[in-house]
Amino acid sequence: MLLLMCLPATFAQAQTAQAQAVQVQAPSPALASIPSAPASAPQPSAAELDPEPHPVPGSISGTVTSPDGSVYEGAHITLQSKASATNPATALTAITDNDGRFHFPVVPAGPFELTVSAAGFASQTISSLLHPSESLETKPLVLLFASATSQVEVTASQTEIATEQLHIEEEQRVFGVIPNFYVVYTPNAVPLSPRQKFHLAWRSEIDPFTIAASAASAGIEQAQNTFSGYGQGAQGYFKRFGANYADSFIGNMLGGAAFPAVFKQDPRYFYNGKGTIRHRALYAIANAVICKGDNGHWQFNYSGLLGSMAAGGISYTYYPASNRDGADLFVENTFIGIGGSAIGNLFQEFVVRKLTPHLPNYTTKP
Repeated sequence: MLLLMCLPATFAQAQTAQAQAVQVQAPSPALASIPSAPASAPQPSAAELDPEPHPVPGSISGTVTSPDGSVYEGAHITLQSKASATNPATALTAITDNDGRFHFPVVPAGPFELTVSAAGFASQTISSLLHPSESLETKPLVLLFASATSQVEVTASQTEIATEQLHIEEEQRVFGVIPNFYVVYTPNAVPLSPRQKFHLAWRSEIDPFTIAASAASAGIEQAQNTFSGYGQGAQGYFKRFGANYADSFIGNMLGGAAFPAVFKQDPRYFYNGKGTIRHRALYAIANAVICKGDNGHWQFNYSGLLGSMAAGGISYTYYPASNRDGADLFVENTFIGIGGSAIGNLFQEFVVRKLTPHLPNYTTKP
């Protein structure tokens, strides 16, 4: 009886234990959804990670020179490579040493740009290509002056500009030989200072051609026995030569320097080159008795007239007494000076410029 009562309880416990065993053995849905771990894959190589290996870098060196060809110390060099093009902060910089040299020891291979700059010079850039492991030596980089010529001319003094223009005039020679210093081809030329007027007169009178012209004129007078009071022979020739050169020297120093300085007038002939032949001829003849003042206005040529008169009066002291003929020599020399100026101006206006080589290509006034 007791045994029969225990059987149902024992049977129930067995079913409970069996159910728990089944529950433990059954896999949970979560665990069933986890896939099995794959087999370990091989690691990629360095070549596979970076299929384009970086080329071996090279180096760039060079020299910077000034416009006169001497090496330049202290120039700034900036190197922009392919890598620094996207990141300017990585650009390389250098400064030339006392030999004008610069050197970039490690530069990525590929295209690059070099920019050189220095105080007072224009910056310039060159482009090229650096090959892997190449030691590139660039061509010498020549510094160029900054384009500030017009600014220098504007700020230069009148005397400095006149000096430059005067230097050009002193190079003017007909056929490359005969001095042609007293002609202005520069439009709107700056007036000369008193010192420059004396310089131009002196430079003209000590020119070898001026002395040779007086010597030739004395020879002609000797042959024709002009101013017979001088006589013949070497003594007569040198007296004629002295008189000819004195006429030129005194007339030019007074009419081309002293009086122009006093009256503030310009002793030079200002080439016109425009208009009809008649207009230009009248302009040239009129310039024997008129001139341009230092203020830029046309004036009566007191300087030239007084210079001719003074030269004629002084000639009384060295011409033979037998050939003075009272006031005739004075009047003759005065008008010869004026007439000679008119004829000379006509030649200047129509002929001389074509015979003067190496003239700058000036644009003449309309």
